[in-house]
Amino acid sequence: MSIEVKTLDDKDTGRWDDFVLAHERATFFHRAGWKKVLQDSFAHPAHYLYAESGGRITGVLPLIRIKSRLFANGLISLPFCVGGGPLSEDEESHAALNKAAESLMRETGAEYLEYRGCAEAGDGWQVKDDLYFNFARRMPEEETETLKAIPRKQRAVVRKALKSDLTWRMDEDIEAFSRLYTTSLRNLGTPAFPRSLFTNLRAVFGKDCDILTVYDGEEPLSSVMSFYFRDRVMPYYTGAAPAARRLGAADLMYWRLMRRAIGNGYPVFDFGRSKAGTGPFSFKKNWGFTPEPIPHAYLMRDGGPVPEINPNNPKYRLFIVAWKRLPVGLANLLGPLIVRNIG
Repeated sequence: MSIEVKTLDDKDTGRWDDFVLAHERATFFHRAGWKKVLQDSFAHPAHYLYAESGGRITGVLPLIRIKSRLFANGLISLPFCVGGGPLSEDEESHAALNKAAESLMRETGAEYLEYRGCAEAGDGWQVKDDLYFNFARRMPEEETETLKAIPRKQRAVVRKALKSDLTWRMDEDIEAFSRLYTTSLRNLGTPAFPRSLFTNLRAVFGKDCDILTVYDGEEPLSSVMSFYFRDRVMPYYTGAAPAARRLGAADLMYWRLMRRAIGNGYPVFDFGRSKAGTGPFSFKKNWGFTPEPIPHAYLMRDGGPVPEINPNNPKYRLFIVAWKRLPVGLANLLGPLIVRNIG
């Protein structure tokens, strides 16, 4: 049967998600809900393409158009996410989606196509896999075995935090998380996402998105927003107060999240991506997780090198230094205007 590529509308989101949930290579970031989240949070044009044959969806490709003079000017699958790219059940559907994406790149004036978490090897594509790495592993069900799976030095930190007076709870609102997150990002020299992103994520993904916060009395110290997909929990956005490291709040936070997830049927702990050579990269290795490269595939419209839109690019160094010096309130005001164009 012939394959037709169509653009997703609201009436077909259920069919899209049914395909995603049935596909063995699907990720949380292929879910149709991201279309609404990213449009409502950043107002970027969304082009969610799907291949159809005989009335059945045979492939999907979520794309978001970001156009900025300073940062991205591309069609990305998927910005603000660690995964994406075409997901299909046969080569014909894959080729049809790629062809449609290339046509869309020319029509929109985008300079490149980018597929995240996808080692696309077609003609003209370039793959970069030496910048971002993911950390995930299946954890033992028994608590004592879970502890043993953590290297000795880090295990001692976790045990110390467990004996402290710190408490934890699942937060229904985003207030504590938001304050910790924005302060942490400012301290790292990185613009923070708008509060609306987190509100939209909770609204769209419901029980598959929650917040766990560690407190010292009533003072929040460390907080994480996590996603759930199939058998895994993904701590995705985090924030911490300056005292959190000294008190082991983040270590307790991840331990409690890990144990809670295992108890609820999510044995795979997906620590998410980190850049090589950074503090978070080392922190995750200290927990006993092995880094695995996340390939990013690029098709440049006019050839040439792939874009280097990341903090390791020397041209952003002065910006990072200056951002760390901004008052938190000003950083929170300006951050969303900048970060929406980075992707």
